[in-house]
Amino acid sequence: MRRLLNLFVVMASSYALAAPSLAQAEVQVLTSIKPLQLIAAAVQDGVGKPDVLLPPGASPHHYALRPSDVRRVADVELFYWIGPDMEGFLPRVLQNRSRPAVAVQSLPGMQLRHFGEDQASHADHDHDHDEAHADAGDDDHDHDHRPGSLDSHLWLSTVNARVIAAKMAADLSAADPAHAARYASNAQAFGKRLDALDARIKARVSGVAGKPWFVFHEAFDYFEQAYGLQHTGVFSVASEVQPGARHVAAMRERLKEAGKTCVFSEPPMRPKLAETLTAGLPVKLAELDALGGYTPASANGYEQLLEKLGNDLAGCLESL
Repeated sequence: MRRLLNLFVVMASSYALAAPSLAQAEVQVLTSIKPLQLIAAAVQDGVGKPDVLLPPGASPHHYALRPSDVRRVADVELFYWIGPDMEGFLPRVLQNRSRPAVAVQSLPGMQLRHFGEDQASHADHDHDHDEAHADAGDDDHDHDHRPGSLDSHLWLSTVNARVIAAKMAADLSAADPAHAARYASNAQAFGKRLDALDARIKARVSGVAGKPWFVFHEAFDYFEQAYGLQHTGVFSVASEVQPGARHVAAMRERLKEAGKTCVFSEPPMRPKLAETLTAGLPVKLAELDALGGYTPASANGYEQLLEKLGNDLAGCLESL
């Protein structure tokens, strides 16, 4: 009898030790790019930590997946990506995935933009783009920015971030009902923080809204629309092929007309043309990181990404 009682005590103790680990088993979430990981981190806060597929500095437009990456995509429980307009390397891989993969660009409620909408500067962009390709060829143009094509940098809108967070919370709750209330409250708290974030960024950039600035990549239209900004033009230069002299002269003329201005590239690589283009002009070269590659995947990471964009943009323009 005593042996049976001792055995029961041992079994009960073992179960008590095992129960917390079972309760804490988290749903494995993988996202294609860092901004989606940051949104997932806000939703999973206190329950789990999402992972990200692309390393910092990698291009989401033409990333070369390793065999280990393919296995991660195939095996993970929940996978989120922007969609075929952003990660063109993923559709073929996702054909072999048995579990769902959520392309957030297709979620109901998303407010999507298309290139060429509303802004006169897009006409300038198209002109620069066509000249650059006439001079340099178009083999390495990152992705489709033609008028009417989807602008897939959709995470730079907090409206869209809320939609994505709600979808993630619903999926996580279905996969992990024990923590459903936590996912819901995290998503709600995330939305409230985004209200405060919107107000902070609007106040931060309000003083520079009328100043001219240029970009090398048309990636910030969602951010601009949300906070009353508008870039002056886009220098869509090829990353590896030097544009011809005619195109360089035309771009320099636009900078001369603008006077004191900032030209923003995206890390990790500044276009080779940047220094030649701006030499001798009252122009500052700076960076805007739309992907937030090195932002910690914490509950506040998404807010840090957007707030840094606002600070970096305003900081350069204020220093002119």
